[in-house]
Order: sequence, then structure tokens, then C-alpha cells
Amino acid sequence: MARGLHRRTGHQPRLTTRQEYERQQRRRSSFIAAASTFVVLVAVLVFVPRMPRWDRVKKSFFDVDQMGDSLPRLIDAFWLDVKIFAWTTPAIFALALLIALARNSRSPALFPIRALAAAYTDVMRGVPVILWIYLVGFGVPGLGIARPFNSPLLWGSVALAMTYSGYVAEVFRAGIDSVHESQRAAARSLGLSSTQTMRHVVLPQAIRRVVPPLLNDLVSLQKDVALVSLIGPIEILRQAGIDKSKFANFTPFVVAALIFLSVTIPLTRLTDYLWQRERRRTSGTRVAA
Repeated sequence: MARGLHRRTGHQPRLTTRQEYERQQRRRSSFIAAASTFVVLVAVLVFVPRMPRWDRVKKSFFDVDQMGDSLPRLIDAFWLDVKIFAWTTPAIFALALLIALARNSRSPALFPIRALAAAYTDVMRGVPVILWIYLVGFGVPGLGIARPFNSPLLWGSVALAMTYSGYVAEVFRAGIDSVHESQRAAARSLGLSSTQTMRHVVLPQAIRRVVPPLLNDLVSLQKDVALVSLIGPIEILRQAGIDKSKFANFTPFVVAALIFLSVTIPLTRLTDYLWQRERRRTSGTRVAA
């Protein structure tokens, strides 16, 4: 009996030793990271104020009084960025998913749709976002459309949705292609049609796999929303420019950057967490297999 117990627990000391080693390595890495960060911060705090014109830069970019004066107006203007982000995101996802499905269609009769989807993706990704905002935001209202459909805010949002749908479509397409062909074969063997296979088997797996890169695109979209201000709407970037011209001080731009960071950094950390979780889940599945 003792021999059997030893046989069952024979790997336990080795496992414990391995876990202890990994904990030591994590503690060592954390200590090194904290020490290097401290050194960099000290170097910045010591050497930057010693620069010849630091006082002028501090007054122009880090004026505390100007920060307090501009902050309420910039926060109010930032809500327009949030609204643009809120109504363009669903449109981007819906259009991108349709494009990805069109590009992954396998019927010969749907070749024109596949070609059109591929051309759309190439054109949208091949032209800078700012150019699309200018072209659509100024071009469509210039056709003489009646109000309220000639709003630069509306068509700037449409330009963002058009552009980002090309990028997001490629993310969805990569997720669909990552689902192994055996999944489709198994679904067909159960009597599912091609549409049912895509809806119930392929898409759920594909979307789960591409959540982290989709969040990366959302972070980029949250920043590029500010480009809509170039065609007229007063959002945070335009309001910062107004305050800068009014007070001859660049501090409002710094405040606007901090407001953007307060949104994008949590999204970035969430993306990293989901990446790590997906990698652990995939690795665990492979090991189990």
C-alpha cells in the first residue's frame, strides 16, 4: 500500500519544485521591472528640469491653471467623440462581417461578390483615413443633399465606418480561416447546410478567437474619431485647438491627450488580458489534445 501511495505521489515533489522555481522567476522579473522603472523615472525627474528652456516648455505645455480652465470644456467636447465611437462601432462590425462572409463564400456563382468585397477591402485600406474623411465629409454634402443629411458629422462618421470596416473585415476573415476544415466536414456530416455550418459552427469559434485584435482596432478607432474635427464638428481636438489659439498655450492639447489615455489605456490592458487568456486556453487545449 505504501508503495502504491509512493507511486501515486512520486511526481509531487518535482511539481512543487517547478512551481517554486516559476514563482521565484516571477518575483525576480517583477523586481527588475520595478527597479528599472524607478531608475528611468528618477532620471526624467532629475535631468529634464535641468534642460536650458524647460521653464518655457513647462509654461507652454504644462500650465496647471490652464489645465483647470480647459478641462471642463474638453470633457464636454469629448462626449461628441464618445457618441461618434458609439454609433460607428456597430456599423463597422456589421459591415465588416458581411464583407468577410462575402470573401469566404465558396459558391462559383458568388465570384462577383467575392471580387467586389476584395476590391472594397483593398481600396479602403489603401487610402489614409484622413483622406476618406475629407473626400466623403466634404464631397457628399457638396451634392446638395437636404438637411439634416448633409451634415459633415454624419458623413465623417460614415467615412470612419467605411474605412475601418475594411480592416475589421480582414480580422474576421482571418478568424474564419483559422477554424479547421474538419469542423465544417463534421457539421456537414450531421446534415447542416453551408449557411447553418457558418452560423452555428464556424462563426462562434472565429469571433471568439479574434476578440483581442478587434479590441486593438477599437483602440485605434477611439483615437481616429478625433479626425472628424477636420471637417467641422467641434469635438475634443477642435476644442483644444480653439483654446490653444485663444490663450496662446499648448496645454489644452496635453489635457486632450490625457483624456484619450484615460480611455485607451484600460482598453489596451483589457486587450492584453484577453490575448493572454486566449493563449492559455489554446495552449491548454493543445496539451490536452
